[in-house]
Amino acid sequence: MIDRRTLIGSAAAIGMVTPLRSAAPAFTSRRPAVADRRFTSKAVEREITRVTAMVADPELAWMFGNCYPNTLDTTVFMGTVDGKPDAFVITGDIDAMWLRDSSAQLQPYLPLAASDPALRTMFRGVIARQARSLLIDPYANAFMRDPGAGTNLSWAKQDQTEMKPGVAERKWELDSLCYPIRIAHGYWQATHDPTPFDALWADAARVTIRTMREQQRKGDRGPYRFLRASNIPSETLMLDGYGPPSRAVGLIHSGFRPSDDACLMPFLIPSNLFAVTALRQLAVLSHETRRDSALANDAIALADEVAAALRRHGTIRDTDGQEIWAYEVDGIGNAHFMDDANVPSLSALAYLGCVQPDDPLWRRTAARAWSTRNPYFFSGKVADGIGSPHTWLRQIWPMAIVMHALNARDDATIAQCLRWLKASHGGTGFMHESFDQDDGALFTRKWFAWANGMFGELILDIAARRPALLKANA
Repeated sequence: MIDRRTLIGSAAAIGMVTPLRSAAPAFTSRRPAVADRRFTSKAVEREITRVTAMVADPELAWMFGNCYPNTLDTTVFMGTVDGKPDAFVITGDIDAMWLRDSSAQLQPYLPLAASDPALRTMFRGVIARQARSLLIDPYANAFMRDPGAGTNLSWAKQDQTEMKPGVAERKWELDSLCYPIRIAHGYWQATHDPTPFDALWADAARVTIRTMREQQRKGDRGPYRFLRASNIPSETLMLDGYGPPSRAVGLIHSGFRPSDDACLMPFLIPSNLFAVTALRQLAVLSHETRRDSALANDAIALADEVAAALRRHGTIRDTDGQEIWAYEVDGIGNAHFMDDANVPSLSALAYLGCVQPDDPLWRRTAARAWSTRNPYFFSGKVADGIGSPHTWLRQIWPMAIVMHALNARDDATIAQCLRWLKASHGGTGFMHESFDQDDGALFTRKWFAWANGMFGELILDIAARRPALLKANA
């Protein structure tokens, strides 16, 4: 059986991911023709014009113009369900909707939703689609466009788990429950539109809390089990599909990381921190949009419990004796330190609102993640950056460079990150999943909308906070 990682790797090997070395002096737009775009927003088009005019470097401006609208251009499929908007958002080259990716892909457009009715319709549609998906199976990470269809993912067809119609893949990833809350909270903050927060949404919110509590595994192993026939160990869960051993300490288990790789230890600290933040956001939404104090109080109670467990079990002492966040722990006393480019990560905790940007514990942790202390930090001729066990060694993920720039407090670091990102696109004008540390033309996933969206977010952030950097030639 072939799995997603093998599929991507094989594509590179046989030339589907072709090394490109285009000078592209005219920097012609790589967007689809207007008639072929999946979704169009006047506000997004105006933003492209506004920000592009601020960018002195023509290559950087070209990349922004390609990347920022990529999710809308290519991945959004609008429809209706019961007379209400429905939005199905694929990842790009995989025709399925990940709860994580779809939320992250749409994040850059939230600031424009208040001024654009079309965007509001789209966000209402994706919030509803995610709620319906969670009600199909809160343990699934990816879903089918047709809620009655079996999976179209070749690597998931023989998985030993409770596959339901509408589920594309059933890897239990704690962050998959957090991202729908984040995008819903962001939409409410941007628009104060209560429309999406109906009984369907509330039912999905209650299922979210119930599932998180199940995966605290206080009394038993819970209902989730997953086995996959694969020669890659991180594609399946050990111990008959329940995952590595742990002690119930109040943290929430995650079978898999946001990279879709199995956890080495079952308490993934970035995801647990994200869960605390998401649960507090859920409480705000429940109170402000529905006046549902029972749901809000339930969310707060779980958030407080997990936060207390994180304080007791989520940190370690590094080799110099300083306290840092662990990447994974087991509640028994064992811990693992690394960082992965996929978000949530230790590097992304401030970006997700889990910590303050000047928090010293997080700053120490992020500094070690961006160093050889992290076994997945690579430094080459093209760039420095963090990769992932999901791809080969020496493969840097552009989204990690974006995150490093968003975390930076000085112009020099941000400017360097922009130079690395320019060197990484292999002549395509788009971001990719990963690229070789010594050759940006060797990359995985030609069409990966999440990475494109994060690049767009970075340029927007620089335009808002440090516009002088864009006016200089990077």
